[in-house]
Amino acid sequence: MKGFRYLEGVATLELAAPLCIGCGRCVEVCPHQVFRIEGEKALVVDRDACMECGACALNCPAAALKVDAGVGCASGMIHEWLREKKIPGISSGGCCG
Repeated sequence: MKGFRYLEGVATLELAAPLCIGCGRCVEVCPHQVFRIEGEKALVVDRDACMECGACALNCPAAALKVDAGVGCASGMIHEWLREKKIPGISSGGCCG
């Protein structure tokens, strides 16, 4: 899903930098390279690439990340991507359908 974009400036992703312990878990689990580690802390480098799947917040041991998972309709976006890639068994059901 390289080059993914949803809508600019609407992602609910929040990073509380003072809480970050720099473990890099967010970098590991994010499917869209939204984060990188710089100066022993996580940085949001591409907020508009966030599809609000919630993987970062669920895996952050310091609770430094918050996102309203599902608000960006990640399921619908994933299905659309799979349909474009012509994955058998995936139909175009629209957002969350």
